[in-house]
Parts: sequence; structure tokens; C-alpha cells
Amino acid sequence: MGMSEFYGTRDDQESTATIHRALDLGITLLDTADIYGPFINEELVGQAIAGRRDEVVLATKFGIVRDPANPSARGVDGRPEYVRRSCEASLRRLGTDHIDLYYQHRVDPDTPIEETVGAMAELVTEGKVRYLGLSEAGPQTIRRAHAVHPISALQTEYSIWAREPEAEVLPAVRELGIGFVAYSPLGRGFLTGAVDVAGLAPSDFRRGQPRLQGENLDVNQVIVDRIRQLAAARGVTPAQLALAWVAQQGQDIVPIPGTKRRRYLEENAAAAGLVLTDAELRALAEAGTARGDRYADMSRIGG
Repeated sequence: MGMSEFYGTRDDQESTATIHRALDLGITLLDTADIYGPFINEELVGQAIAGRRDEVVLATKFGIVRDPANPSARGVDGRPEYVRRSCEASLRRLGTDHIDLYYQHRVDPDTPIEETVGAMAELVTEGKVRYLGLSEAGPQTIRRAHAVHPISALQTEYSIWAREPEAEVLPAVRELGIGFVAYSPLGRGFLTGAVDVAGLAPSDFRRGQPRLQGENLDVNQVIVDRIRQLAAARGVTPAQLALAWVAQQGQDIVPIPGTKRRRYLEENAAAAGLVLTDAELRALAEAGTARGDRYADMSRIGG
């Protein structure tokens, strides 16, 4: 997502090099969506993996509708005809004949989930999609969807400071045997300890995030300080510690840290072998959870 929008200026050359470096390091899951850009991130990913498609588990999403002429205006569409139209467009942009994991990006409250997933299941039958996923769906919706066609993955924000899924969502997907994909495992970069909110680019959407504003920021900084202290004692970076925490919450959890630069990619990848001690896990739990909503308008979350 950040390669094409939301996190400051684009650098397609460095982004492409970052994707190539990820593949060289053995990272195989690439996650995009039609609305990132809108549309241009799928094109970037498609061009980057040309000639290396067989090395990639390719995930993309549909369902959030944006007008390129007015990108801030958003809607949600889960109608069967929109599902098919979106898939065909994504296949063209990605330059592939199949999508490995196809997510409904956000649940459409005006379209029964059974109808949406039914249309997605047709794409599986036709060989255009291999596995189905949902993003930011609640337990009852997940159960209804899974009854129509097996749901392979649920993608939701999850990190040391975004632990809401632990109450109901994680138990539900574990009961059903659905994998959990944790997006923003670094808290939009804040958990790295390197984000200066005042210095963010004017186009950076984090400027408007409630968790990075006023008193919320002061409270949440305590969590970052704890991560920084533990990381220093362990001889790793705060980002590596935060990623290790997510990965250690279960074998069924796959964190997908986003970056558009090779140096941060390599730092993130090095976290794969880090195992936190019980004492470190307790210390992180004692730091508490973040204060403030994840998005300024929780009805329009778009990550």
C-alpha cells in the first residue's frame, strides 16, 4: 500500500527493487489491493513480478470503491457483478491469469455476505482465484461466509498496540481453521520508534490518525518507549521486537509489514528468527494497549 499512496511520496524504482529483494530473501506473500493508488499499486506489483510469478503467493482485494478523480470519496460494494468486474480488472493490472488469495476488502452492509462469497466462489471454480479471504470482518460474518465457501484467511490490523482481534475474532477463526493475516504489525510505523509525527509529509494519512494526536500520542508513546527499552536490551531494533511479538502469538498468524525501501525490508526480514522470552512478553503486556481509535472514521477503514 505504502509504495503507491498514503505514506508520502512514491518511488517506483525503489519499490520495485524492494519487491525483488523480498523475493530474493525468500519472502513470497505479496499483498496489494485495487484501491491502492487507486489501481496503480496492482500495476506496480504486476510489473515487478513479471517473469517471477511462480515465486509469489499473490493476494489482492476488492470491495472499497474509490473515484480516481476524488480519491477521498469512498464506498463499499459487494454485489456479485462488482466482484466479477473487479477480479477481471485486477487480473489485467497484475498481468496474471490467477490470484492466489482474493479478499473482500470490506464487508458491504447492503449485500448479504452469502451473495458476495458465492460470486467469489465462482471465480475459484473458474480458476481465476485459488483461495478466498475477508478483511476486517466480524465473527458472525466470517461464519456465514465460511458456510458458503471455505475462507482461508482473515486480514485485520493486529499489533502490540492493536489487540482488538483477541477478544472475538481470533477465537472464531481458530475454531474454523482460518489463517489470520496481521496488517500494520508495526502500528503504521509508530512502533519502530522512528516516526516523528510532526515531520510527516503533508500527504501522509497518519497525520489524521487519532492514536497519533494530542493526549493519545503522549499515552501511546509509553508503549513505544517500552518496546525501545526491551529492544536495546536484546540488541535488536524496535521494529524487529514488535514483529516478533506478532509472529509469536500463534503459528496461524502471518504478519505483513509494509515498506517501500530495501533497508527496512531487510530489517523486518531479520525478525523472523527472533523468539521473545516470557519476561519480554510480560513486559510488553504490562505496557498496555493503545489509546484512541485506529482510524478517524472507523466506518471507512481502508488498510
